[in-house]
Amino acid sequence: MPHAPEQTDAAEFEPSTQTAREDATATIHATAVLVGARAVLIRGPAGSGKSSLAVRLLQAADAHLLRFARLVGDDRVHIAARHGVLLVRPPAALAGLIEIRGLGLRNVPFEPLAAVGWVVDLAAPDAARLPESAESTTVVSGIRLPRLAVAHSFDPTVPVLTFLCDTEGSPAVAHAPI
Repeated sequence: MPHAPEQTDAAEFEPSTQTAREDATATIHATAVLVGARAVLIRGPAGSGKSSLAVRLLQAADAHLLRFARLVGDDRVHIAARHGVLLVRPPAALAGLIEIRGLGLRNVPFEPLAAVGWVVDLAAPDAARLPESAESTTVVSGIRLPRLAVAHSFDPTVPVLTFLCDTEGSPAVAHAPI
């Protein structure tokens, strides 16, 4: 999706007392889906399947594999750290839009703001078939989050649903996805 670069106002995230590390809002190439009470931040290069994974998470909620899932933003999202929490929201011009490859843009219900609980990196060069540690994390805007690295050309649906179930303690997951 082509976009013009966008300037953001950090105050749009709720004014608060901020530390030096928590004073910036950034726009990143990613997709975010609210799953239960926390959002999954899906990162990866263009064409890696961020939008497709988002659609599959929405479909998993429709099929009752997840209790709730709603798009936050597709392709570009604004992120900001506030009081030890990473917040994500869609740019106004893209709010409620998701790209379905081969069909174009579609309107879907969306959440205007969510707290990020997990990061999924698609086409990750460090993805391992059998990772040594199930406790992988990453730091985004100074906030440490659980991370799942998924290899290029690998369908991330089952590992992501399992990852969400394992890290969430199941409140967002209706029953085992596999």
